[in-house]
Amino acid sequence: MASGPQRELKPARPGAPPASGRAAVAQRVAAQPGLRAQPGHLIRRAHQMAVARFAEAVGRDITPLQYAVLLCLHERPGIDQVTLAAEVALDNSTTADLAVRLESKGWITRELLPRRQRALRLTDEGLAQLARLTPAIAQLQQRQLAGLSAAEAQQLMVLLERFVLGAEASGADAPTGPDIPPPDQP
Repeated sequence: MASGPQRELKPARPGAPPASGRAAVAQRVAAQPGLRAQPGHLIRRAHQMAVARFAEAVGRDITPLQYAVLLCLHERPGIDQVTLAAEVALDNSTTADLAVRLESKGWITRELLPRRQRALRLTDEGLAQLARLTPAIAQLQQRQLAGLSAAEAQQLMVLLERFVLGAEASGADAPTGPDIPPPDQP
């Protein structure tokens, strides 16, 4: 990723000591790359656009997280809420609340297991909802990557996965799942 022009920290006059106080802070800020060269800003903007486009594509009856849960339960029927939380990178209490909402919509069932865990499964209505969403999600994914060549889109996906796995491996806030492999070392 190309970053914006870097501004060099220079003393006010040759041989003068670096500025202190407010002037030093201003110099340090001026030396930072511009907003569009900040990864956090670009990630936040990409997330905003992805969520907005998701709502445009499928409506507001389902959120991207609810879709992720339905897809995960389709791929791994009967997993418990704790495992689901790790798979979709949520904390356990948020996942429990999400499961209750999906159950109230009739899209999943929650079966009580020993040790107060719950096994989660798609209902027929949940599976039908997932099937209704599939074509729109496929078009959405193409739209999100439309400005990139096929090679660039593939590279972006590889880099995003590496970024997430690296953050998880370094102990970032997002929970990790038991089946997530460690990132490849460069």
